[in-house]
Amino acid sequence: MSLESLEKDSQTSADSARDISERDVKEIIESIKEAQYFDASSMAPLTPASVAAIARLRAYKPPPFTIWDKLPLSRKAAVLILLFADRRGDLRVVLTMRASTLRNYSGQAAFPGGKADTLDEKPFDIARREACEEIGLPRDDSKIPRPFRIEHLCQLPFSFAKTALAVRPCVAFLHSDVIDGEKAASVEESMIPRLDAKEVAAVFSAPFHNFLREEDEVRAGDQVAGMTSDWYQGQWMDFHGSQWRMHNFYVPINNQKVTKPKVREGGQASIAEQLDEEEEDGMMRYRVWGMTARMLVDAARLAYGEEPEFEHNTHFGDEPMIENLYKMNRLGEKIPGGPDLTDADIKTARDATAAGVAKI
Repeated sequence: MSLESLEKDSQTSADSARDISERDVKEIIESIKEAQYFDASSMAPLTPASVAAIARLRAYKPPPFTIWDKLPLSRKAAVLILLFADRRGDLRVVLTMRASTLRNYSGQAAFPGGKADTLDEKPFDIARREACEEIGLPRDDSKIPRPFRIEHLCQLPFSFAKTALAVRPCVAFLHSDVIDGEKAASVEESMIPRLDAKEVAAVFSAPFHNFLREEDEVRAGDQVAGMTSDWYQGQWMDFHGSQWRMHNFYVPINNQKVTKPKVREGGQASIAEQLDEEEEDGMMRYRVWGMTARMLVDAARLAYGEEPEFEHNTHFGDEPMIENLYKMNRLGEKIPGGPDLTDADIKTARDATAAGVAKI
């Protein structure tokens, strides 16, 4: 089955999104090795599983979605799913805790990201600009300190946020290259601590593959807070007549450096100080849930070619529903303080999506 068949329907999309030939993956793995992304002299060479995951993500092409170009500026957004290799070569993902000054999702774990500034701004440009503003990751690749560099891997299908935005997840990998034959610096130990929680309350990371597991994946020599079963809780929820899996992941922070704002003001101070107090009282895990958790599950499914141990929605993103809402003329310019989508609008779009019919 080809990737082009993703366009047919959401179920076909779920099947086809992972349908990348093993020959393609092997060829990309070899190209990675030849380019020295995987190098024996590196302090943290990628594991074979990580190499294959990067290869699958690089090979993935999302289905065409022309509705994005037709949406008004106020409906467009993107987030950055930034991966890096830890000291053992396993992939981790960068996450933030949002400050209380941010209008939406304050105090919640999220990816760096936000709304588009201009209509011609591409999703990766939005994600990189927001990551620069929120966590201090240079927007200009030339300003990223050597030997680090960022590779854009792929974009995932659009998701629909509860704030009625079409959100594009943009997946990237933070490399640490070998320079002049010297060992590559550790991204985990040398680059991640340099990030500055400029507009968020905290910057932390989570083990990427673990978003396919019901319990903590504990490696030899590592310890996690509490019990391994504390990692995941999930339940099915009724959302406008459809069943949606709500994922809740609890990421251990006892085994990593959490970056807090260097200068704390306003909402940053409020959430950061609350986190400090809760950590002093024994809180050793950050909760990751909602759309962020769902995007992480889907990204990990694509990267590792595996299905989660827990129950989940099989489709990727919400593009059929976004298209239905657009054709219902319900995705016009957002008016601050004005009426927006109603529960009836969402239900109608979901019913149309379930029926496989775009209602006009």
